[in-house]
Amino acid sequence: MLVKQELINKIKDYFDLNIYETKVWLALLGKGIASAGQIADISGVPRSRTYDVLESLEKKGFAIVKIGKPVRYIGVKPRMILEKLKNNVRKDAEDRIVSLGGIKETEEFSMLEVLYKEGIDPVKREDISAALKGKSNISNYLREVLQNAKKEVIICTNAEEINSKTKLFQQTFEILKKSNIKLKFALSGDESLINQIEKKFGMKIKRINIDAKFFIVDRGEILFYLSKNSDKEDTAIWLNSEFFVEAFASLFEKAMGEK
Repeated sequence: MLVKQELINKIKDYFDLNIYETKVWLALLGKGIASAGQIADISGVPRSRTYDVLESLEKKGFAIVKIGKPVRYIGVKPRMILEKLKNNVRKDAEDRIVSLGGIKETEEFSMLEVLYKEGIDPVKREDISAALKGKSNISNYLREVLQNAKKEVIICTNAEEINSKTKLFQQTFEILKKSNIKLKFALSGDESLINQIEKKFGMKIKRINIDAKFFIVDRGEILFYLSKNSDKEDTAIWLNSEFFVEAFASLFEKAMGEK
C-alpha cells in the first residue's frame, strides 16, 4: 500500500486505532469495496489477521459488510467517522459530568472534606501561596476565591478577558451582589466592548490604561496573572498576605485617584 508510515502513525493516533486497523481502513478507503484477501494484499496485513481486523473495524463503525457473496467490505467515509467520534466524546463527557456531580452527595466525599479540614496537619489559607497554570485551573480557583469574599472585591483586567469568561463572571457577580459585597471594577481595552460589559453586568466600570490582570479579595488575598500573551500557557500566582495585598490595593487606588 503506497501510504507513508508517517500518515499511518498520525491516523492511528487521531482515530485511536491500532496499526493493523489503520492499515486495513486506509486500504478500504483507497479500494472502495474489497474482499478480505484483497485488503490483505493491499494493506500488507497478514491474511490470517485481516478477518479479525475487519471484524473489529466493523464493530467500531469504520467498515460495513456488503451484502452478497463473496463477502466484501466497504470503508466508511472519514467525515462520518469523525462526527461519530465527536458524538461519542460528547456523550462520554456528559455522562462523566453527571457522575462527578453525584460524588458530592456520597459518604466518601464527606469523609474527604473532613480529612481536609480536620487532618493531622490541616491546611490553613493564611499559610498558602500557589502557582496556577492553565486557563481552566485558574478560572476554577478564581471563582472560588471571589465567591468567598466577605466585604470587597477589586478587579483589574482587560475587557477581552471579562468578555471571554462572561458566564463565570456573571454568575460570580450575581452572588457577590446578593451578599452586598463591594465591587471595584477597572478595565482596559476597547471602549465599546467595555460599554457592552458595563450594561451586561449592570455596574459602573472605571476605564484604565494599565496593562495588568489581578483580583483582590478583602484586601487579604490576590490572584494575579504573570503572562499576557495568548500564545503562552496562562500562569497566575495566588497569594494570601494581608500586609502585601493591603499595600498593593492602596497603591492601585492611589494610581486610580481614589485616595
